[in-house]
Formats: sequence, structure tokens, C-alpha cells
Amino acid sequence: MNKKVFLWSIVVALGGFLFGFDTAVISGAERAIQDYWSLNVFEHGFTVSIALFGTVIGALLGGIPSDKLGRKKTLIWIAVFYFISAVGSALATGWYAFLFFRFLGGLGVGASSVAAPMYISEIAPAKSRGRLVALFQFNIVFGILIAFLSNYLIGGAGPDDWRWMLGVEALPAIGFLAGMFVVPESPRWLILRRGRVEEAKATLQAANPEADAEQTVREILSSAEVNTGKPADAFFSKRYSKPITLAVLMAFFNQLSGINAIIYYAPRIFEMTGLGTESALLSSAGVGLVNFLFTLLALNFIDRFGRRTLMLIGSFGLIVTLGLVSLAFFNQSFEGYTVPIYLFVYIAFFAFSQGAVIWVFISEIFPNQVRAYGQALGSFTHWILAAVIAFIFPYIAETLGGGITFLIFCFMMVLQLLFVWRMMPETKETSLEEIEKEVVH
Repeated sequence: MNKKVFLWSIVVALGGFLFGFDTAVISGAERAIQDYWSLNVFEHGFTVSIALFGTVIGALLGGIPSDKLGRKKTLIWIAVFYFISAVGSALATGWYAFLFFRFLGGLGVGASSVAAPMYISEIAPAKSRGRLVALFQFNIVFGILIAFLSNYLIGGAGPDDWRWMLGVEALPAIGFLAGMFVVPESPRWLILRRGRVEEAKATLQAANPEADAEQTVREILSSAEVNTGKPADAFFSKRYSKPITLAVLMAFFNQLSGINAIIYYAPRIFEMTGLGTESALLSSAGVGLVNFLFTLLALNFIDRFGRRTLMLIGSFGLIVTLGLVSLAFFNQSFEGYTVPIYLFVYIAFFAFSQGAVIWVFISEIFPNQVRAYGQALGSFTHWILAAVIAFIFPYIAETLGGGITFLIFCFMMVLQLLFVWRMMPETKETSLEEIEKEVVH
């Protein structure tokens, strides 16, 4: 793999690290925050999920600056948002101010889920694109792991330990901001939005010296010629119905697996099974570690076995593990670490399949002209569901019980298996322009 494109991908994927850290860090602070401002159940759920509402808006609108300003400038602004959010959340003395800064961080998460995978997919060679885009997901789970470990180490340090939990995010945010100044702009954006062909050609040549940069430029220009009118006007036309359907369903099943409910409320779920607070926090760190290790494993298989194969394996595993967790809650069989072990295995299957595949797949299936809008739609679908599930999970778990809650997630994974088997195409080792010919009518 070319060292330059690997370095650029690593830097951009740091947005994923901050994405993961910001998403998971609230799990260690949510109880202290509830006590600090004496929040009722509704206010507490809103506080935990406010960042996700920001994420929804960031994902919905993230395609606009990505197209107008470019992928690089958009990512620079995202780094600024992460930094302000971390510092502001840590120092906030009022509930409304805290909500604002968490919301700002959510905007950064949502926009990064659009701009970062899209940038990497547009700069990476076809043969290693899956692995490089999956670096974004790898950094997400690395950020989740570090957040869980950080919460465990900081927890109990004092009455304001939650402020430190949230504030340490400022350090990687500075690193991400500095790193963005060493990466070039996306060559496909330079060609299609600015007409800077020579600059784009130089970047393509540096990213993949073995390929014919001239030929790649011709393919990009050729793909643009078949798209008429403004991308925004044509996006929801019949022409793009297949990639739109694939992206929406991929994002839908990602969240209906229950992944964010488990990550956000891991300590609380483990306490429901009888574990003490310290054991629950440590088990949460275990969730982060398993997520990290199996995402790392998936990086080595996604270009070899393909996206579809990983999704088939993962779907079977998620059905079994969610079914076992549901059964444990129905039978109240919580001996030892039974449920944490089931959830560790669940996380392993999720990381190996949906976790590694989603951002790769969505970034691949849309044509160059509308990729920003397609990525935004997929991210928006993902995050609107994440926000809703995080908001209602405490209520549903308390009202319906853990058995029915996890059974619902299990049933959704049965539907995912049918989706992968009947509808999902394979995209490994195929150029973005060739994928366009297959999925766009």
C-alpha cells in the first residue's frame, strides 16, 4: 500500500477517533450529570441524546460544505467544532450551556461521518479502498475504547470527574486539526467542482503510482458527462433509486441492531444484570476492547472476502447473540458474567460486519456527482435512528423489559440477513466509476 495515501487516510480517519470518543464518553458521565443538575427522566434522556440530535443535523447538512468548500476545508471546521465542544462541555456550569456544547460536538460527529469516508473513498486505490475507508470505523472503535478506558481511569477521582471525562477530548481534536493541513484535497472534487485537472492528476499519481492517472481522470470526466442538471435536483430521481435504497437500508439495520443503545448505556445494562458500578464500568471497557480487536480483524478481510461476505457472517452471529441476551433477561439468568459475555460476542460480530462495512459501502455506491448527497443521506438515516433509540431506550427497557427489547433487535437482524442475501451487491476491488455503472440505471 502506498505510504502517502495511507498517511492521508490515517489523518482523515482521526475524525473517526473523535467521533467514537465523543459518542461513548457520555456513558461514564451520564449519571453524574443527572445528579449535578437534578434531571428528571425526560431531561436525562434528552441530555444523553442531544449530541445525537446535533449529529443528525450535521449528517443531513454535511454534504453541503463538502461540495461547496471541499472535503478538506469541511474536515478542518469539524476539528474546530470538536475542540470547542470538548472544552465547553467540561467547563459548562449551566444545563443549557452544556446542551449547546454537546450539540456542537454532535454536529462535528455527523459532518465527519459524511466528509471523512467520502474523502478516503475518493483518494484510495480500488484494491485497498475497503481497508482504507474502514480505517475510519477502526478509529471510531478505537475512540470508543479510549473513552471507556478514560472513563474508568478518571471515574472516582472526585465530584467533578465527569468534567475531566469530557474535557480530555480537546487533546486529540488539536492533533486532528494540525494533521488536516498536510493532506491534499480530494482529486474527484477538484475535477468535478473546480476543474483543476492537473492538481487532481498529481494527487492521483501520488496516491497510486502504479495506476494510469490520465486514464483515471478520463473515467471521472466520463462519469460526469452522463449526469445532467444539478445534483441536488436530480438526487431523488428514479436514476438513483437503487443506491439510495441500499444506503438507507444499510444505515437502518446498523442502528436497529441496538449497537448505540448498548454503547451509550453499557454500564446501566450491566447493572441491570446485577453487576456493581465498578464491574459495570470495567465490563464497558471490555465492550470497547472487543469492538477494537474485531474491527482490526475486519480491516484485514474486507478487501479479501468482500463486504457482502462479512455482512452475511455478522448477521448470523448477531441473531444468535441477541437471542441469547433476550433469553437471559426473560429467564432472569444472570449468573456471573453471562450477559456481558454474550454482549462481548455480539460486539465481535457487529465489529466484523456492520461496523466495518457501513461507511465503506455507503461511500462506494453513489456516483461521483452525487456522492456528497448520498453520503449525507446514509449518515442522516443512521443518526436519526441512533438519536431516537438513545432517547427512548431507557423508557423501553424499563417498560418492556430487557427480554422484549433485545428480542426486537434480534428480529431486525433477521431482516438484515434477508437484505444482504437478496439485495446487497459486492463492491470489492472495483473502481468507483465501475460501481456506478452497476448500481445506477
